[in-house]
Order: sequence, then structure tokens, then C-alpha cells
Amino acid sequence: MSRTVQLSSSPLLASPTPVWRSKLIVGLMAGAFLALAGRAVYVQVIGNDFYIRQGEVRFARTLTLPANRGRVLDRNGMLLASSVPAPSLWANPEEIDRDAPRLRQLARLLQMSSAELEQKLQDEDKSFVWLRRQMDESVAREALALGIKGVYSIKEYKRLYPEGEAAAHVVGFTNVEDKGQEGVELVFQKELAGQAGSRRVIKDRLGRVVEAVGETVAPVDGQDIQLSIDSKVQFFAYQKLRAAVQEHKAKAGSVVVLDALSGEVLALANYPSYSPARRVNLTGEQLRNRALTDTFEPGSTMKPFVIGLALEKGLVRPETPIQTAPGRITITGSTISDAHPHGVLSVNEVIQKSSNVGTVKLAMQMEPREMWEFYSQIGFGQKPQIPFPGVVSGRLRPYKTWRPIEQATMSYGYGLSGSLLQVARAYTVFAREGEIVPVSLIKRAEPVQGLRVMSTQNAHAVRHMLQMAAGPGGTAQKAQTVGYSVGGKTGTARKQEGKGYASKKYRGWFVGLAPIEQPRIVVAVMIDEPSAGRYYGGEVAAPVFSETVQQTLRMMGVQPDMAVKPQIVAHTVEESF
Repeated sequence: MSRTVQLSSSPLLASPTPVWRSKLIVGLMAGAFLALAGRAVYVQVIGNDFYIRQGEVRFARTLTLPANRGRVLDRNGMLLASSVPAPSLWANPEEIDRDAPRLRQLARLLQMSSAELEQKLQDEDKSFVWLRRQMDESVAREALALGIKGVYSIKEYKRLYPEGEAAAHVVGFTNVEDKGQEGVELVFQKELAGQAGSRRVIKDRLGRVVEAVGETVAPVDGQDIQLSIDSKVQFFAYQKLRAAVQEHKAKAGSVVVLDALSGEVLALANYPSYSPARRVNLTGEQLRNRALTDTFEPGSTMKPFVIGLALEKGLVRPETPIQTAPGRITITGSTISDAHPHGVLSVNEVIQKSSNVGTVKLAMQMEPREMWEFYSQIGFGQKPQIPFPGVVSGRLRPYKTWRPIEQATMSYGYGLSGSLLQVARAYTVFAREGEIVPVSLIKRAEPVQGLRVMSTQNAHAVRHMLQMAAGPGGTAQKAQTVGYSVGGKTGTARKQEGKGYASKKYRGWFVGLAPIEQPRIVVAVMIDEPSAGRYYGGEVAAPVFSETVQQTLRMMGVQPDMAVKPQIVAHTVEESF
């Protein structure tokens, strides 16, 4: 029997509902919908830009597309520095798979201990940590083949330096971020680096690229830089310099080779050096480009300039006799001496025998201003116009402050200073018929204009004197070269210590040119603190000059101009300093 329930039988259901309550409920529901609709309008229309930006901050990323760094080439197009792909491994510690056996294998491939790897991965609040930068591709493939979750690779580049330590001071190196730190890599950083590109992408919370958005800006690769350096000449000069420094147990050494016609630097080497690819525990001694940054008193290498100036002023001729007896001269109470008394010497022989007395007698016939102006014209006291970090100007005090004894000592290279590059450049005056040319580390496409500071006739005369100095009876017989005529001047000077000079520390150098009639190269060699018994420039530096000249001229295709062997006598002629 069915049972019918009457609504009126329930007091709660039977009671009438107030109309205002129904309206209130409907109003509240309508208000809620209106609020939601208003919020939707604000988010989607009015405040749309703000929320898009917030979304991009969380998920959109701009990826940098690296540009290929330009190459550094020698004058013949040989590579001195280039970039090669080198993958880098990184990890997300939040995702990393802590499988111990595979992590030990990864540590071995990364050449680190398991403890070191664990230390890199221990901060799980980070989402990115480098494991190893710029690895060999084969090693990176092995590491990724382990299949460890959370380990990824990224494409990077590293620099290779085929000439190694031989050209290290010229080329320099980059850091792990591919930014130049030394040498040409630093000087031409902007040109070599190029301009990185970019790409906008959306990433998920795990850092994976979901999609690309916007336009991709392609990278602009860096420019190649072609130097004036000849890599073969550079390597040979470095080898001979290193051998000389080691043979004479010297502290260091430098060599500069210039093209006498163009002023281009064919070689610039220093020892000790370093390997740009292995820069562990480098010292300032290894990094210093001594040929450009170190200054020294050039000693007797300045005498040819004083003689040349005397010829220009008409004070003497090459055959003019100069009385140098008794081998010493006193200037305002200070005595200047020759290594040996020579008596009467012609101006030619003053250079051949490297006579201090003869040079001083000529210098004291000139005004200090005349010497200062000439020294300035040939580059002393002036910073070489070569774009290289640490290039120095040397020291040449204003002539108004010179005392007579200072004018005398400056005539044979004491009281002023310069770098080896400055001295080498100054000797282009004799090689270029009285003109001096600016030097360049960049290969020149056009002939360079020189500045005339001496007549052609007098430049020829001094060249003849330099040939005598490197010949029989001169101070630099060991500079002679098989097949080529040479000329040059030795220099030996005590090193400065504090306000005085060290008693047993010397620098020996030789600066010269070849072939003598039509010079093609100027070569300057400096050996710092030789300690094996010999220290004269004619003994320690001239042989490096000889070997470098012979090899360089052959590489340049210069025909030999001598059919006889060098004439070297048994005894050594000591120079005055």
C-alpha cells in the first residue's frame, strides 16, 4: 500500500519563505558572477601586458647564440689562433640521478674525484651547475652515454694555438668565456669576438625548450686578424733565443726581427715563455712581453746615432782622426774610459772599436738640444704607435736638465732608456737610407712612408761602420753570417739596482741589419743577466743574430751576397761600456 507524504505535514517545509531571502541569494550569486567576469576582463584585456610579462619571466628565455671568434693568422695565412667546438657539461642537481656507480664513472671522465663531483651537486636548490667546460668531444659523448638523468651538454668553443710558446707573447690567450686576456687576443677583442645572436624560447619547469617565439637574431662572426708575423721566422728566432738563454744561464732574453722596408714585425719572441693552452701556475716572468714592456739603457748601440748626427752637422767625415789616448777622458770631475787605449782612431774605427772616448769627444761638440731632438726623432722617449698592452715609451729627459757629464754618458747609451723594439726601430734609419718608419704588428697592404732624419750619404757611411764593427777587428765578429754581409753594434751595460749599478749583473745585446748594401731586415737581440762567464753582447747576443739573419733571409728568398765564410779571429775584442 503506497503512502503519500504531504508537504504540509512538515512544519519546516510548510512555513512560507521570505521573498527578500530569495532575492538576496540570487543577488549574491549574480554579484559573484559579475566579479568573476570583471576579473576575467581585467586579466584578459586591461591588465593583459602585466600578466604576459609575468609569464615570460617564469617561462620565456632569451638564448644567446654565440658568434664564432675570428682567427689570428700570420702574414702567409698560417693559423696562429683558431676556435674549435668544445662541448661543456652541466647538471641540474634537482634532477640528478644519484646512482653511485655511474657517478663514479662520470667523475673519472671529468678528471675529478667522486667527492669533488658530489660537492658540485650537493646544492639541490640550484637548477644549473657547470661540471666541466670546453671538453674534448669524445669525452663529452662518453659522459652523456652513461645516461645519467640531469646531466646535459652545451656547445661552446675553445681556442687552439698551433705555435704554442713560440708565439705566446704576441698572440696571447682568451679565458674560458672566450674573452681576450693577453696579446693580440686582448688588443683586438672587439674585432675578433664578433656579435652574439639571440633566440627567444619558452621553457618548461625542467628547463626544456617547448617552442620558439619571436624572431631569431643570427650571430655575426668575428673578423680574422692577419699579423705581420712570419710564423716560421718566429719559431726559429724563439728556438735560437731559448738555446742562448739556457747556454749562458741567463735570466731571460728577447729578439725582434723587423722588415727594414715596411717596418713590419716579422718576429717578436721572449724567453721564458708559456704555453697558451696550459696556463697553470703562470708567473709574471713568463707573461711579460719583455721586448715591449721592459726598458734598459741601450749602451753602445747608441754610438752610431751620435756618429751619424756628427756627420749630419758636418763636424767630421768618416776618415777624420780622433785622438782617444790615453783611453780616458774627464768631464766635470768624472772619468770615462775605454776598455783598452787605442790612440788615434778614425771616425770609422770609433764605431769598430766601440770607443767611449771617441764618441764622447764628438758628442761634446754638439748642443744638448741637437742630441735630444735627434734621439726624439728616432723614437726614444716616445711610445711606439703599436696597439699592444704594456708598450712603454722609455725615458729621455728634457735637454735643458742635462749636465755635461749626462750629455757625455748619453752619447754611449747611459742615462736614457728604451725597449728592444724601440732600438730595433731606430736602426731602420740606417737600413732605409736615412728614413725611420713606424713599426706594425698588422700586415701592411701598402708601402709605408718614412720620416727622413739623415741624408742617404751619411746613412751609407754609418752602415759601412756597422759592417766594420761586425767584421775582423770589430766587437761583434760572431754576428757574421754565412752567405750574407751584415753590420751591427753590440751593447753591454750593467743593470741598474736602486740608484746605482749592480757590479756583476749585465745585459748584453746586439742590433744589426743585413744584407749590408740593400738591407731587408733589422734584428735586435737582448740577453738578460748571463751568468755562465761571458756577458759581452758580442759573445752572448751576436750568435743569435747571426743564425736568425741567415734563416730569415733564406725564408724571404733573398739571394746571398757573399761567397765566403765569416772571418772570425781567435780572440774577442772587448767593447767599452
